[in-house]
Amino acid sequence: MSGLCSQLGESAPPHRRRSKRKIELERRSFSWSTIEHCSFLVKPTMQTTFRMDGSTGSERPAKPWMKVTPTIITLGIIAAFAVHGRIAQPANYNDFADHSAVFGIPYAADVLSNAGFALVAIWGWLALRPHRSSDRLRAGWPGYRLFLIGLFLTAFGSAFFHFAPGNGRLTWDMLPIALAGAGLLVGVRGDTWPVSTNPVSNANIEAIALGLYATAGVAWWVYTDRHGAGDLRPYLLLQVLPLILIPLWQSIYRAPRTERLAFAAAMALYVLAKIAEVLDHRIADALGFVSGHTLKHLIATAATAAIVWGLTRRFSGGGGRTAGTRTISE
Repeated sequence: MSGLCSQLGESAPPHRRRSKRKIELERRSFSWSTIEHCSFLVKPTMQTTFRMDGSTGSERPAKPWMKVTPTIITLGIIAAFAVHGRIAQPANYNDFADHSAVFGIPYAADVLSNAGFALVAIWGWLALRPHRSSDRLRAGWPGYRLFLIGLFLTAFGSAFFHFAPGNGRLTWDMLPIALAGAGLLVGVRGDTWPVSTNPVSNANIEAIALGLYATAGVAWWVYTDRHGAGDLRPYLLLQVLPLILIPLWQSIYRAPRTERLAFAAAMALYVLAKIAEVLDHRIADALGFVSGHTLKHLIATAATAAIVWGLTRRFSGGGGRTAGTRTISE
């Protein structure tokens, strides 16, 4: 039978054989073009994402040496502080340039310029707390909650201190600032680290642990200051670490671009605020209407506002975060 079929095929007219061959080529061409046009369904795109499982870029896992870099740097800073020896408060720290008085309030500019911290804290609380259980905030909320509480208390603690500057009141200025710094570290770490290695329960424990460390660091300064050898090292550690670890974590685990920019702006503003603090009298002499320390409060308020703004962008429809995967708009 097969021989008969082959004979029939060979005896078929040439134009019919050419037609069959043409149909077969067209069918193959259609199949390949269909596959090429539909390949996007199966071929992974080169979209840059920040995943909750620790992958970075085009789903590339972070390299092991990158993950341990923040730990190595932290240990290095602690070692540097230990080798340096105690860091004392400057003898003339409480001699501020502002001597304005408004409605009987002494040092009014330094006192009243703290109000912005409370306003930013209230804004952040009202904007973020309703989303505390969402996938976009759950991991970082324990830290951000501590940050907002510390920020709110900073407004009152700093105002209380500046009403009558002195080391006896400085504790109530330092403590809430230390709590805010600790909370920021825990919040960003919870946001960036893979959920599998940093569940929400761990974030709560870390918030409590760093909150206790912040309290102990201020208590250490109070104790050493009363014995004539004040030591700010534990307190300053919570001021330095966020400036270094937050950009590192966000870079390693590819945090959304909006948040990286917001935190970068906040870090830059904070450094500018510290410069204004150091140049308190010089700025007052140069400008006349405002002192460097008052400017420090205002610039630091802007820094905290940048952080809160970056966090609230997650829920504005353009934050680029989804459950399980955080997309970066490069």
